[in-house]
Parts: sequence; C-alpha cells; structure tokens
Amino acid sequence: MSIKNASEDFIKLAEKLDEESAEKILSRMTGKLPKRFIKEKLTKVEAIALQLELEDELLQDWRKNFAKVNSSDDNKKKKDKP
Repeated sequence: MSIKNASEDFIKLAEKLDEESAEKILSRMTGKLPKRFIKEKLTKVEAIALQLELEDELLQDWRKNFAKVNSSDDNKKKKDKP
C-alpha cells in the first residue's frame, strides 16, 4: 500500500472533527499510516484525512460489490419464478 497525500476535501473534514471523533478514526489506522504518524512524518490532521479517504474508498468498493450481489440475487429470483 503506497501512502499518498490527502485531498483537500478530507483535510477540511478532518479539521472539523471533535477530539473524540478524531481519536476513534486514529484508532482504526492500519498498515504504514500509524508508523508515519508516530514518526511525525504526518500531522494529526493529515493522518486523519488519509484514514477518512481510505475508508471512503473502501466503502465505495463495498457498495459496488454489494450492488453486484443484490443484482445477482435478483436475477436468480426472477429465474426461479414460474
């Protein structure tokens, strides 16, 4: 996983978070991201923004896959009806 810079939209969103929400997001970091944050290569806002962006991408992928599953199930139900 290569780490990129966070987009401005996610940086603005990260700046608006309260401390509790920020901590929850930071606790979900995995891979190279926590190491970069701990070694102070990233600011807290940048780390949160990158995590939010990653979670958004994962959610979009999940939605796309779930739509395929639902479509597949709908097609099976149509075939099973007499």
